[in-house]
Amino acid sequence: MPSRRHFIQGSASLLALAATPWLPSLAYAAPSQLLKRAIPSSGELLPVIGLGTSRTFDVSLSNDSLKPLDSVMRTFINGGARLIDTAPSYGAAEAVTGELLKRTKTQGKAFLATKISATGRERGMAQVEASLQALQTDKLDLVQVHNLQDTRTQLALLRELKAEGKVRYIGITHYIESAHNDLLEVLEKESVDFVQLNYSVGERNAEKRLLPYCADHGIATLINRPFQRGQLLSRVKGKSLPSWAMETDATSWAQLLLKFILANPAVTVVIPATSNPRYMADNLKAGIGRLPDAALREKIIQAFS
Repeated sequence: MPSRRHFIQGSASLLALAATPWLPSLAYAAPSQLLKRAIPSSGELLPVIGLGTSRTFDVSLSNDSLKPLDSVMRTFINGGARLIDTAPSYGAAEAVTGELLKRTKTQGKAFLATKISATGRERGMAQVEASLQALQTDKLDLVQVHNLQDTRTQLALLRELKAEGKVRYIGITHYIESAHNDLLEVLEKESVDFVQLNYSVGERNAEKRLLPYCADHGIATLINRPFQRGQLLSRVKGKSLPSWAMETDATSWAQLLLKFILANPAVTVVIPATSNPRYMADNLKAGIGRLPDAALREKIIQAFS
């Protein structure tokens, strides 16, 4: 059975990526098959597989550094995905994202999500202006208050920018379970379109209150740390995929982890990060086919426990 490092070419419904000399056999998911979910505040549909850029896109703008990421971006966009999540605090990730979209001529196809991680209105505004420049755009699809830093001030600023048409959606983020109550406190007081949080087989606290609250109050969710920075995949390294995984149409452990997350209807988009185009193609396949029911979700939990 396939492992994370054994990419399966898939069925005839998969399309071949434009030939690349150093990666001739790459394939990606047919865009029409990729599951989409609505942003509750608008009804706009988003493909459920997104792309995180923390660490993986923090590289120089040299051709050698961008070469594999160029194929990641082409695989992502050509596979029908849209949402790219980045941040000023991710080093060069915003500038790399902007350059890759320009190089691949896909600037109008991406849903750009970035963040504010500053204290004070002026510094927050400066970050937004810098993000617009780095991402080479005049409008940001989503800006999130990163890790709840100066939340009230920055949300007030983002509402102004939304009214001016510079920002389409606003949100808040965190990446650790101990902050989930803090996220809930903000959501109970402030109106936002999105909340970004950590959720995975190994970190399930969000199932208790946060995800149900978002579902009940019409808040879109972005899910970070789906593999817990690779820790979950390390647990099954060298192990064969169980036969019951076929009931979810998963062909890799990574797809099984992503499908576990997507099986929760409160999840809008999951944003795994990668600098490997083969892994990008593999991740996209998690957004196609069946999702696990309650019994299969329990089997997935046991497989990673």
